[in-house]
Amino acid sequence: MKILIVLTYYRPHISGLTIYAERLAKAFAARGHEVTVLTSQFKKDLPREEVQDGVKIVRVPVLFRLSKGVIMPAFGFTANRLVSQADVIQLHLPQFDAAGISLRGRLLRKPTIITYHCDLQMPPGLFNRFANLAVTFMNRLTAIFTHRIVTYTQDYAENSPYLKRYLKKLMVIPPPVVLPRVTKEAVENFAKQHNPEDRHPVIGMATRFATEKGVEVLIKALPEVIKEFPNALVQFVGTYQQVIGEEKYFARLKPEIDRFQASGHWQFLGELDPEKMAMYFPNLDVLTVPSLNSTEAFGLVQIEAMMNGTPCVTSSLPGVRQPVYIHGMGDIFPIGDSQEMVTSLIKVLKDKKYRQNSGADFSCYQPDSIAEAYEKLFLDIQQTL
Repeated sequence: MKILIVLTYYRPHISGLTIYAERLAKAFAARGHEVTVLTSQFKKDLPREEVQDGVKIVRVPVLFRLSKGVIMPAFGFTANRLVSQADVIQLHLPQFDAAGISLRGRLLRKPTIITYHCDLQMPPGLFNRFANLAVTFMNRLTAIFTHRIVTYTQDYAENSPYLKRYLKKLMVIPPPVVLPRVTKEAVENFAKQHNPEDRHPVIGMATRFATEKGVEVLIKALPEVIKEFPNALVQFVGTYQQVIGEEKYFARLKPEIDRFQASGHWQFLGELDPEKMAMYFPNLDVLTVPSLNSTEAFGLVQIEAMMNGTPCVTSSLPGVRQPVYIHGMGDIFPIGDSQEMVTSLIKVLKDKKYRQNSGADFSCYQPDSIAEAYEKLFLDIQQTL
C-alpha cells in the first residue's frame, strides 16, 4: 500500500504524538509499504524532502506561527498531489489542516483514518481561545469526513468531549512502544555520568516542559518528598527551554527549580535520543506523570519505564491512568493534588513490589503489531467503499 501520514509536527520535534507517528511510519515501511509523511517545515534548516528509515518526509514551508499552530500557504497544493498518489491516509489529530485531507480522502474514495492523540486546550488568552475553537471545529469536520477513528484507550474515548461524539467510528489500538536494547554497562555508565554522587531515590519526569504536563505539581510535592528522602533527585528529560507557546510557564517556575538545582535535588538532562532513553529509565526509582488535563491521553513514557522495571506515579486522568491500572506497576493520585502525589511517591518508593514487571505483558505495544492492526482496518474500510 501507498500510505500517506499527515501531521503538523514530525521529527526532529519531540512529543508523544511525533514519536508515535515515527514509530508507526517505520513499522509500515518495514512491512513493505510505501510511506510518505506530510508535515510542516517548522525549522527553516530542515530539508524540504528526505528519506529516513525507508520513510519519505515532505515538509511544507511555514509562513508564520500562530501560538502552537503554523500557517502553510502551500499545504493544500502539496496535499492534492500526495493524496492523489496514496492508497490510504492516516491523519494525526489534533491538526488544523486535517479537515481538507479527510475531505479529499472521502471524495477520492480512499480509506482515511484519524489517530486521535488528545484533546486540544490552548494556554489562556483571547487569541488562543479563538484558535482553540477554530481547531476544534476543523477536527470535527475531519471526524465527519473520515472513515474510522483510532485512539489509545476506551477510558479516554468515553471521557473526551471530542471522541464521545463519534464512538460508532471508534476503534481502540494501543500505541507503539519500543526502545533500543542497551548493555548493563551502558546503563551503569549513564548513571555515573548523570548521577556521580549516587543520589537516591531518582525521580524521573520525561516530557516537554508544558503547562498541561503538571510540572508544578511535582515541584510542590518535592519538599515533602525530600523530608522523607533527603538525597532525592529529580531528573527531567525533554525540551525545557523555548518550548513553543510555553516560555512564560517556564519563566514562572524557573526560580523555584533553580533553588532545587542549587541544592542538588533537580537536574535537566535535555533531549535524549532513544538509546539514551533506554539507559535513563533503568536508573530511575520512579517515573512521574502529573499531567493536568485531556491534552494528555496515555503517556507513552509510562510503558517505556515499566518495560525497564520502573514504576510510575500518575495522575488520575482518563487514559493516562490506564498503564498503571493494566500493569499494576505504580500508583495513581487525584489530578493536581500535590499532597496525594507525595503519598503515592513515598508508597511506591518504599515498596519494591511496584518494581516487579515479571508478570506484565507488553507485547501488545510492539510497533509491528500496531502496524498490522492498522493494515486490517484499512482493508476493512476498502471493502465497504
